[in-house]
Amino acid sequence: MSGWKAKRFWTDVTVEPEGVGFGVRLDARPVRTPAKAALILPSRALAEAVAGEWAALADEVDPRAMPATRRANAAIDKVAPQFAEVAAMVAAYGASDLLCYRAEAPEELTLAQADAWDPLLRWAAETLGAPLRTTRGIVPVSQPPGSLAKLSDLVHSCSPFELTALHDLVSLSGSLVLGLAATRDEFDAETLWHLSRFDENWQIAQWGEDEEAAEAAERKRSDFLFARHFWEVSQAS
Repeated sequence: MSGWKAKRFWTDVTVEPEGVGFGVRLDARPVRTPAKAALILPSRALAEAVAGEWAALADEVDPRAMPATRRANAAIDKVAPQFAEVAAMVAAYGASDLLCYRAEAPEELTLAQADAWDPLLRWAAETLGAPLRTTRGIVPVSQPPGSLAKLSDLVHSCSPFELTALHDLVSLSGSLVLGLAATRDEFDAETLWHLSRFDENWQIAQWGEDEEAAEAAERKRSDFLFARHFWEVSQAS
């Protein structure tokens, strides 16, 4: 039985209002999460995205081809029941944010990092009210408690669906500032991803790129961009 896979049994996929949200039905059957919870989505846009994935399946149910469904399941089954723990884990990135750690050498790289990353730190200080300190090398730098508290409040203000997206944005980029920026319309997600890869791209320019590393980076890039999309379509309508 280990090789058993769920087969497509439905003809129609529809989106229906369900309480304060929207559900997806396969013919007359409501879709449920792996934990058998009701799959209630906060917006019609997200419900349509999930429905589109179920409609596109040819024969077997393949979770790898269903990124919106996977994240919606995670939001309901994993993030919501342990919201405080997940939010604390995401907020903790603020104390060791990628943008705050600069190279000791060469000076050309250090200056390039400042040009690339300082505008985001200014945005965090001016718009989020969370100024952060920078350092060179790997020696930890203590951040202002008020700034960490402000960043934590922003994370904890998310819905479970938003936190699911933010978790991916932050963990993939290594930066809470970049992750929060990716939730704002004024920032381009592709640009933010490249900022998170600044050091790696610098090394590639110097020494060339490994094929396997490039494939792994492309998968992470796709996941980052989809996380931004998931955030957008998760906004309650």
